[in-house]
Amino acid sequence: MKTTWNIVAECLRDEVQEYGGLLCLLEEQQECVFNRDTGRLLQLAGVINDATKRAEDIRRRREDCVSSFASSLGCSSDATLRSLLPCIEDPVRPLLEALIDEVNVLIHRLRQIVRQNHLLLCRTFELQQELLRQVYPGAFAPTCSALRSAPVAETGSLAPFRVVS
Repeated sequence: MKTTWNIVAECLRDEVQEYGGLLCLLEEQQECVFNRDTGRLLQLAGVINDATKRAEDIRRRREDCVSSFASSLGCSSDATLRSLLPCIEDPVRPLLEALIDEVNVLIHRLRQIVRQNHLLLCRTFELQQELLRQVYPGAFAPTCSALRSAPVAETGSLAPFRVVS
């Protein structure tokens, strides 16, 4: 089956929807930390993990679709979607540009909130450890400080969030 711009647009819409849902979950995670809702925070960990996997699958589907679309246009299968825009009819081009831009804005926002949540959770954990050390001196060793100082990208948690080019 020949991949058309409609299928590419559908893939981008799916990606926008999934990233938007993931963004809401990450914002809820922040609220749980601020409100000290540990029960919901623990529930969200699994939900966020599942949503991240879905987002990664949807991103891969879009990448495969763009690759097929590029081949159907006689271009290299590793061509970027933006590089294919001149090959697309004028009335459709703004739609695809807008979807690409929206995906990229969401990816930027996701990366930002993942970093914030990572630092917030590490700081919360460190405060808990400090409190426990004061109550039970010598019983606990620090475990999160190394993660806190490492960039989130090194931990691999941003892998599914690649900018569309």
